[in-house]
Amino acid sequence: MKAALLATYRWQYHQGFTFRDALALVPYLHALGVSHVYASPIFRASPGSLHGYDVADHNEINPEIGTREEFDALVAELHRHGMGFIADFVPNHMGISDPNNEWWMNVLENGPASPYAGYFDVEWHPLKPALENKVLLPILGDQYGRVLERGELRLKYEHGAFKLECPGAVLPIATRTTRPLLQRAAENLGEAPDELHSIITALENLPTRDQTDPARIAERVREKRVIRERLVRLCEMEPEVHQAIQAAVEVWQDGSDPKNLDRLDALISEQPYRLSYWRVAAEEINYRRFFDVNSLAAIRVELPEVFDATHRLLLELFANGSLDGVRIDHIDGLARPAQYLETLRQKIAEATSGNTPGWVFVEKILGAGEKLRSGWQTDGTTGYEFATQAMHVLVDRASERRLTQCYEKFLGDHADYREMVCQSKRLIMQLTMASEVNVLGTMLSRLAEMHRWYRDFTVNALTTAIREVIASFPVYRSYIDPEHPVGDADATVISQAIALARRRNPALERSVFEFIRIVLLPPAENPHPLDEEVRRAFVVKFQQCTGPIMAKGVEDTAFYVYNRLVALNEVGGNPGIYGTPLESFHKQCAARQADWPGNLLATSTHDTKRSEDVRARILALSEMPVEWSQAVRKWHTVNRKHKETLDGVLVPDANEEFFLYQTLLGSWPLQPMNDEERGVYLKRLQEYMTKSLHEAKVNSSWIDPNEAWDKAVEAFVERILTPGSKNRFLTLFEPLAASIAELGAVNSMTQTVLKLTTPGVPDFYQGTEMWDFSLVDPDNRRPVDYVARQHSLQSLASASPANLLANWKDGRIKLFLIKRLLQLRQTSPVLFFSGSYEPLVANGRHAERCLAFRRATPEAGMVVVVPRLTRPLGFPPVGDCWEDTAMDLPDSSASGWRDVFTGRVFARVGAAPLTDLFAELPFAVLVSGDTGA
Repeated sequence: MKAALLATYRWQYHQGFTFRDALALVPYLHALGVSHVYASPIFRASPGSLHGYDVADHNEINPEIGTREEFDALVAELHRHGMGFIADFVPNHMGISDPNNEWWMNVLENGPASPYAGYFDVEWHPLKPALENKVLLPILGDQYGRVLERGELRLKYEHGAFKLECPGAVLPIATRTTRPLLQRAAENLGEAPDELHSIITALENLPTRDQTDPARIAERVREKRVIRERLVRLCEMEPEVHQAIQAAVEVWQDGSDPKNLDRLDALISEQPYRLSYWRVAAEEINYRRFFDVNSLAAIRVELPEVFDATHRLLLELFANGSLDGVRIDHIDGLARPAQYLETLRQKIAEATSGNTPGWVFVEKILGAGEKLRSGWQTDGTTGYEFATQAMHVLVDRASERRLTQCYEKFLGDHADYREMVCQSKRLIMQLTMASEVNVLGTMLSRLAEMHRWYRDFTVNALTTAIREVIASFPVYRSYIDPEHPVGDADATVISQAIALARRRNPALERSVFEFIRIVLLPPAENPHPLDEEVRRAFVVKFQQCTGPIMAKGVEDTAFYVYNRLVALNEVGGNPGIYGTPLESFHKQCAARQADWPGNLLATSTHDTKRSEDVRARILALSEMPVEWSQAVRKWHTVNRKHKETLDGVLVPDANEEFFLYQTLLGSWPLQPMNDEERGVYLKRLQEYMTKSLHEAKVNSSWIDPNEAWDKAVEAFVERILTPGSKNRFLTLFEPLAASIAELGAVNSMTQTVLKLTTPGVPDFYQGTEMWDFSLVDPDNRRPVDYVARQHSLQSLASASPANLLANWKDGRIKLFLIKRLLQLRQTSPVLFFSGSYEPLVANGRHAERCLAFRRATPEAGMVVVVPRLTRPLGFPPVGDCWEDTAMDLPDSSASGWRDVFTGRVFARVGAAPLTDLFAELPFAVLVSGDTGA
């Protein structure tokens, strides 16, 4: 019998955390109350990968994290504890820097004639003639000619095949192109064996790479294998042939004679790939990537043969009972997400004979007001949107004007988030994803040329217009199925984007935008019809582009530039929205219960910009805008002497400094640091700031790092964090940091209770069951101290709630909340999966400082009351500070309401003062009826 899905726990597998490590921790997770391990990708990835999303082979377990036997042992241990396993799967792309990726290596060797050429999304006929039937490989650290003449491109022969060794890569040499090398070897021998001449003749008769019909491809594969086997045997039987080949190789790469380099250049130029400087990728790359990452090539999983080839092991693991569910990475990258999910569900059902439907979650980032498509065959998202919803109820909306003024006064400039997003997306389309946009412009131009009504639109005008539409797109993507009528949601999104783009570009001819509308939203009767096959291809490609551009432009650019309250700069969030009414939170919870009761609820993930506890602290700044404004100005004044001047500008600039101070408040350790600990913390902050500078792309970037600026910021961080009699900053900083830490702890506890009690399935990122003040990756992938967590979990048996609260800094109070509520989920699964959701309202002076709701089934009920915006109440916000505030408890139809944390029993119905509900702890979860708790 499969384990009920009650809570998931995310582990990041890599060389430093393997299946064996996970196996030893299963009893700990079981004792905590977790039902399912939710793992990062377990399939073969590029060597040294810390995340696993650069999959090189979907059908092999990653040897760096364990063997198949070790994986099976982990699953068996989970099953022995009544637990399950959910895998993270990557259907959109593959890592191509690993020579073990046989499909990609075959494409590089054979070009369009490769059996796998159609597996990857390659444009074999791009605008640039030199790339006809070639793949652009932007992997060189310098211009191609310079790399060649420095002798950094080296030929190698072994086992019947030639390779090209480049800095950081080993590439295949197409078999047919090796004829000149073998001919040179034959000349070196004088009287070469007849077999060598026969092999050279066979090479001449190999089908060329532009012969792509299946029969010729099969012939090429077969004959190539035979030729290599013959060459291996010949070299074994006659070692002088092997020596002659090696001699030919050495001569060709002897740079002392320019003619040799010409020969090597000619050989490389004959390959189905074109080596280039990595900076060329932005404009000329001709394979679809994951975002702008050159080492991740997209695959065409919409093709049945590609789906079957990539999902074989995944479905096998479902069939043998190893998997209970799957997380689908980057669903927005797929050509047809709905179709993919339908196929996946069907294949899982077939693999399990219909006995185990399997949980299917999608990594989908929902924009403001956007809903997950109701027709998708999924159990919900991975929960980014819940993190945003929980954050918004912890923001004091009344402080927006003051906090905005504080930020803009510090900058000395107005900051418009919406305009910043638009500019950031334009920047991405200029710097790193120009090629993708140029392809769309070219496809539009081809469409326009097909009808006299549209043929006067220039490529430049069309490309500019499509760039502006993408910059104005309000969500990550639309989901038009080109073979079906456009739905209302998609029509609205596209119409909004086109209208906004047109308003922003009054000088651009209106009819160009109207043409784009006709292409994306074709009218029922178009008097000027377009080629439908080309139009559909454009729609698919357009939809696959808007998401990556949004992600790179917003998450990885604007989120590091707009720094008003950086806790809101989170994946799935919108920092332009400053909190929402409680009514919105309740509506979202009720909708989730009605539509997606199995949706995951995440507060920290491997992708979040800051951990849940860091964000909870920073959100507290909304409760003290005056104090924050005064503090940040003082810090700016006393730290001015620690800045360096570059080209007449102080470093860091005001925006970076504002960002840094929030980061310090969010991540400052709870306990005093010794010299070693301070050094570790300093290095973390410096690395984080460097990454932030590069993501912001203002004063430095990944593409063009400003090393002087980077080092000046690192030096500034070190100077302000170095204790000393002349460093006034720490003296001024630490009192506010202590206050923020207290408010942040309350926010974190509220967030934790909400995650465990609202509709959906709580998800825990590794280590966050106790305080975790990690920043963006790789900081959030540091080793977790599980020994300390195991000891803390065991100590809960003898600890009272009051004692845990009094010693809140040790993190056990958070662990206590999680354990108690996971126990409740175990004993009352129906209540949490099917229970109704009803908002409750408190009365009294501090009614707005708490959030409450009821969940119920005919057999059981639960009332949840948590605090928010508690600064005026003091710390901890328990007892008399709540004054006359009371909660009307609904009728329990039982003996009364019992608090799962303290065991205290309250009246069956009627007003319950919060001074009583919160007498020991600043939160309450009351249960009645048949909860088993």
